[in-house]
Parts: sequence; C-alpha cells; structure tokens
Amino acid sequence: MARLGYDESQIQVLEGLEAVRRRPGMYIGSTGPRGLHHLIWEVVDNAVDEALAGRCTAITVTLHADGSCSVRDNGGGIPVGIHPKVGKPTVEVVLTMLHAGGKFDGQAYKVSGGLHGVGVSVVNALSEWLEVEVRREGRIHRQRYRRGKPDTDLEVVGTTDPADTGTYVRFKPDPEIFEETEFKYDVVVGRLREIALLNSGLYIELKDERTGERNLFQFMGGLRSFVALLNRTKEPLHPEPISYKGERDGVEVEMALQWTTSYVETLYSFANTIHTHEGGTHEAGFKMALTRVVNDYARKANLIKNGEENLSGDDIREGLTAVLSVKLPEPQFEGQTKTKLGNSEVRGVVDSVTGEALATYFEENPQVARRVVEKAITAMRAREAARKARELTRRKSALEVTALPGKLTDCTVRDPAMAELFIVEGDSAGGSAKQGRDRRFQAVLPLRGKILNVEKARLDKILAHDEIRALITAIGTGIGEDFDIQKARYHKIILMTDADVDGAHIRTLLLTFFFRYMKPLIEAGYVYIAQPPLYLVRMGKEEHYFYDDDQLEAFFRQIGKRMPAQRFKGLGEMNAEQLWETTMNPETRTLLQVTLEDAMAADQIFSILMGSRVEPRREFIEQHARKVRFLDTIG
Repeated sequence: MARLGYDESQIQVLEGLEAVRRRPGMYIGSTGPRGLHHLIWEVVDNAVDEALAGRCTAITVTLHADGSCSVRDNGGGIPVGIHPKVGKPTVEVVLTMLHAGGKFDGQAYKVSGGLHGVGVSVVNALSEWLEVEVRREGRIHRQRYRRGKPDTDLEVVGTTDPADTGTYVRFKPDPEIFEETEFKYDVVVGRLREIALLNSGLYIELKDERTGERNLFQFMGGLRSFVALLNRTKEPLHPEPISYKGERDGVEVEMALQWTTSYVETLYSFANTIHTHEGGTHEAGFKMALTRVVNDYARKANLIKNGEENLSGDDIREGLTAVLSVKLPEPQFEGQTKTKLGNSEVRGVVDSVTGEALATYFEENPQVARRVVEKAITAMRAREAARKARELTRRKSALEVTALPGKLTDCTVRDPAMAELFIVEGDSAGGSAKQGRDRRFQAVLPLRGKILNVEKARLDKILAHDEIRALITAIGTGIGEDFDIQKARYHKIILMTDADVDGAHIRTLLLTFFFRYMKPLIEAGYVYIAQPPLYLVRMGKEEHYFYDDDQLEAFFRQIGKRMPAQRFKGLGEMNAEQLWETTMNPETRTLLQVTLEDAMAADQIFSILMGSRVEPRREFIEQHARKVRFLDTIG
C-alpha cells in the first residue's frame, strides 16, 4: 500500500466531547469488562491504522502495575502543529474533540479501523488520566490530560533522530466510570493475536508488568497462518489452506479456508482488522459465492444428478474453517462497537473475488473439490434426518413440556427476564432442586447421565438424543438455522452439576453443546455455572458452608482449631433446604457467568478436549496437569 502524507490540514473537527462521560455506553458499548477492554482496542486500532497506511511496523502494548495501559507504535506520530481552524495543537484536538481525526477525507488513511476520530478522544474522556508522547520531525512532544481535559500544555521534552517517529499513549481507566478497572491478560492476548494474524509481518509485543508475562506475535503467513492455527487440533480434509486475494472498486478482499472432518463451521470475518462478530455484507458475499461455486462444480462433475436438489450453504460449510478480511475506505458498521458490516457494495465485491478464485482452484484441484462435494452430500442427507428430528424440538405450547423425557418442572412467571432454568445432574439432585426452588421464577430440568458429545456428532444424531431434545425444547430458542434468541424462555440458564470429575465432564459436555449450537445464549450472558459448596462444618446449631479448601482452612485458622468437615460428593447429598440456601437462593448463592471474550481460544479448547484427535488432548493434559485442583481417585 502506498505511503500517504499526514499533516495538520487533514485533521477535521466535527464536534466537542460533552456527552461521553455522561453516557459512556453509547460510545464503548458498556461500562463492564467489554467496555473497559474496548479502550485498549481503540488505541491499538489507531496504531494498526498507521500499519495499514504503511507507516508502522511494530506495536508494543504494556499492562502496567498501577492499572494503566500503554500502546507504543513506530508510525508517523499524531501531528503536533497548530490546527488551522481551532488554534490548538492538533494532537490536543484529536484527544479532546469528538469526531476529530485524519480518517474522513481518505487522504491520510486509505483504510481505517479506528472509530473515525471518536476512539482516542473517548478513551481520554473515560480515563482518570492520559499521557501522550509524540516523536515527530526530530522532537519528542508530551502532554497530560485528566478526565479528558488538558492537565499540561503540549511541551517539547527532548530531541531524537528524525527517522525515529511514533506515538505513545498511556491511560488509566476512570473508576468513577467503570465497574472494574483491571485489564485481563488473556483477553488482550486474544485480540492482539488476531491483529497480528490479519496483518502479515506486523510485529506486536504484549507485556504485563503485574505478572511478568510476555507474548510476541508476528505471522508472515497472514490468513493462511490464521486458518492453520485454528485447525491445529482438527483433521484437515486437504493438506493446505486455500487462500486468495483480490481488489475491486477500492475494496481489498483476503480469504483463507480449509475444510476439516469435523461437523462444525468456524467462520471469522474482519473489516479493516475489526472483528465483525455479527457478520455482515462481506460474509453474505462469501457464502453466496461458495454455495454457487460448489454446486456448479458438483453438477459439472456429475456428482449431483439432474433433478436432485442443490446443496445448501449449511451442507457445504460443514467442517469449514475460514477467515475473511476486507479492507475498504469507508466502512459502515452497525452499532458503535462495530460488530456488523453494513456496506452493500462489499457483498458483490466479495462474491465476485471469491467466485473467480474458488472456481479456478476447484478446476486445478479436482481431488480436493470432490472431497468437499462428497462431504457436503453426506451432510445434506443428514440434514434431512435432522429436519425431521428438529420438528420434535419445536415447542408449540406451554403444556407440551410435561411429556418431555427430561421432566422439566417449569416456573409460573412468564417473563423470560425473570425466569431461571436449573439444568441439574441426576434425578436425585433434581428432586432436591424441585423441592427447594422458588417455584415462581425457578424451573428445573434434571438430566439422566451424560449427554452426547456434540463435537463428534452430526446434527441429526444430536437431535435424536432424548436429553438434548428435552434441553432444546425447554429453552425454546430452537437450534441451528431455526435458532431465535428472542424465543428464549429463560434469561438465566444455570448448569448445576456435582463438584467432582463426573460433574465437571457433564458441565463440559453441556458447555460444548451451548458453544457449538446456541452460542448467542453465551454471548448474551444467559449461561451460568452454579457453585455448590464442597464442605459443611457443624458447630452446635450453626452450619457453615465452604466452597473450596482455602475457605475451609481460613475458617479453621480463625476459630483456632480443626473440626470434622462433611465433604459433599454430589448435589444429591444435600437436602432441599441446604441446596436452596447454598446454591439456588439469589440472596446467598454464587454464580459464575459464562462469557466469550476470546472466541478463537474457546473454539480451540473445545476442539482439543472434545474432538476426535487424541494427540492434542494428550499434549494439553501434560501441559496443564500441575494445575489440577480436584482429582477423584478410586482405591
């Protein structure tokens, strides 16, 4: 990409910063963990924009011991001269005025992932303090801000080699704004890994001063490396990922894809390096082209006969791992946190580029094309069986659930936002839960034994499984192409299993099912894990419950003696009153919300733990064996 100039005249000012601190959710989505980390993404995105413009080759992100975060790049540096319209240093304009930036006229940046000047000013507004240092034209400039307002003037604090350029931004999130202000290393690692994979050759370093952890990312293979990384725990259907690039009407398209023997589709899409979680027009264009090209080839090769129906997109994408990246001058994102691409012209561009590239690839690689079509035909036959099985999971009235094999005991409230569903391991614990619950808003569904491992099964087999069918019907959303989160009957779905190895296995099987087939429930924050106590200590008439060994030991130290402690091996050992008080009562219980901050890491973990390949699982166990907290042994 050509190097483009960047100076004061290209910074346009649209409006001031007044509303950000009053309504932060409008700008960063929320004031919870997702919004907190969004601050880092905004600053990093600006550095990545410098890389996209050909001015930056390295980015360093540091999580500091004082709770602040810094991002350093070796790009061109934010302009520091006086802005012609405002009469203030341009870097100050960029940091204090909403919609002030160099990304509107298409001159300084051909493509950009930043929020068009909103990003870094919003970070400033929502930080207790922010410091910016700019290296440009042989000078080092520095300025500090407090809650969005300049704390010092822009000062020259040193000189440097004119070739040494770049921007350093360090900020501390404001505790007056955010529910919590501690950055999570794993979340930052996941996003920076994505950025490095999407920008071939870009060097990214992450340092955590709090723990001493450090990661370096640099991938020369680009999206091919991305797909290979995603598929390292799966069995590929063909040895090398298919990859292609193309450009039409100023839109760059890059794609890498590889089919595997699994039954799960994994598609990641990006626009200007921003992860578009909800897809958009670029995904639609890719899917249209893929479906068309595979069907055309299947008919041409006589693998689908005249009179037979076409393969559906779902059939073709079974087992596919794909990463799609588009770069365009003026992206239109739906929602401020950029989760869906809306540019209508992109659909046609991606369709065209993908169609030509895949048609050529299939012609040149008939063996791979035949394998892909044969897998899709098998999936099509299974889909018909799944359609019949799916009919059994559609809940037509509130009365039908009583006949379900899962024995759902429903609650009386009909507002999903008030309703909770406890998925309980075994009939014994199910009985205690039904007796102990608050029947107004708590429903109970006992499961018999372990559900099917959905990582190793096609949808028709999954839908033929009684316990899974009961689960789908109870939740009400449907599954696969029928899934509709608006039909969820409960906004809290709580997995309540025993605190032993079997309980952990059942919980993992359930989480695998939700991740693969009802992921929006996790993304919406509807899935929780109950935390039943491990120990009970009786002191006279008093009962004390403890949820782990540390709590129990701390109690013994506090009272100055050790006492007999009852270890609960299962939920069924508790009576209804104990189960209510410790695990089900909203006033006293502890719930863990299942979140999905790093979808790529989650995808890999489920593939490793639940997939058919043994070797990655063995490596995982060897690597993490020392971290095991509970291991039941049979003597």
